[in-house]
Amino acid sequence: MTQYRTQPRTSATFDPATIAEIQRAADTGIYDIRGWGAKRPLPHFDDLLFLGASMSRYPLEGYRERCGTDVVLGDRHATYPLHLETPVTIAGMSFGALSGRAKEALGRGASEVGTSTTTGDGGMTPEERSQSKHLVYQYLPSRYGMNPDHLRQADAIEVVLGQGAKPGGGGMLLGQKITERVAQMRTLPQGVDQRSASRHPDWTGPDDLTIKIGELREITDWEKPVYVKVGATRTYYDVKLAVHAGADVVVVDGMQGGTAATQEVFIEHVGIPTLAAIPQAVQALQELGVHRKVQLIVSGGIRTGADVAKAMALGADAVAIGTAALVALGDNDPRWQADYEALGTSAGAYDDFQEGKDPAGITTQDPELQQRLDPVEGGRRLANYLRVLTMEAQTIARACGKAHLQHLEPEDLVAITIEAAAMARVPLAGTSWIPGQAAGGSW
Repeated sequence: MTQYRTQPRTSATFDPATIAEIQRAADTGIYDIRGWGAKRPLPHFDDLLFLGASMSRYPLEGYRERCGTDVVLGDRHATYPLHLETPVTIAGMSFGALSGRAKEALGRGASEVGTSTTTGDGGMTPEERSQSKHLVYQYLPSRYGMNPDHLRQADAIEVVLGQGAKPGGGGMLLGQKITERVAQMRTLPQGVDQRSASRHPDWTGPDDLTIKIGELREITDWEKPVYVKVGATRTYYDVKLAVHAGADVVVVDGMQGGTAATQEVFIEHVGIPTLAAIPQAVQALQELGVHRKVQLIVSGGIRTGADVAKAMALGADAVAIGTAALVALGDNDPRWQADYEALGTSAGAYDDFQEGKDPAGITTQDPELQQRLDPVEGGRRLANYLRVLTMEAQTIARACGKAHLQHLEPEDLVAITIEAAAMARVPLAGTSWIPGQAAGGSW
């Protein structure tokens, strides 16, 4: 009689990672905290393709015909809006979560290519202000490090209502990263875990936000653009309310956006994908008659020039990068592989930014580890990366016959999955069908 050896099967519901998390929770009695962003597969920009010019469209010649990349942010009310040479900006990341040298490197890299960088929870450091040509000051629920003089020194103000990795939740900074300097800036006890507030203490709704934006304009003599940042959830309504409250710029952060530290259950199960959020935001702006007048910045998972071009084709005026910028500085660099292995992980997978042991010296307050990051070299690497993103986006725009990145439009895109077509509201490739809208035929 033939003997058959059956292969052991793992459950799709209780896969090895899920079992390991149950066991970890049972052993420790605490939830898991980590950095980075959502790791689950989600419909994203890779699920969209551009329709390059051929017979029915006329491409631009890259060596002879210009394709503009500049963008103006905040000209709705501000006396001095931001004039950027590239629509790729640096998202808010705090000193405390990042080292001072990392903040300096971000400022150097952004300034070299003529774009902006952003502060973060914990206030403005001299390093980033001195090295940032265009610096956006984040005004957060925690008010850590909030200084009216720094508001005046900034080039724009970003009122943060939510973050893509944790909409509805506040930030975390564990005690091992709260050094004497960080504690001083945040008016906190040194070495004690800190959890930021999840909502602003002095307003409960959009009417109060209108008052607050008015106060910020008065403090800065109406000179600075005021952004409002929301984590992507009820994006259509949030964008409309932000515009009514007086925002010059709206920032929408999808759930692929990173974070220095929060609960993993938050990162993976709260919010909506960036791809789904952009059309909702654009629809809200269009219905209010302010699309392109109130600028839209999109963040959350931007990695390549193709991602930049796709976000702009869907209606964004600019994008912001965070995780990708840190990778450009040297985060998860294979040259520190032995150190990553000593921490129980590997280069490319390290996400325990909350521990303050980052071998690359970027997300740490350890003086010795910080020395591994040269802010001048880091700034050069970031500038190189930003140039490549911009050139890649230009290459695509020219192939679509566009003389400026902002001329890209949804008509230039198709989707290769039904989910992406429905979220991005562009046709499924080879058809005129947009799921959820009136049925169309195929060509």
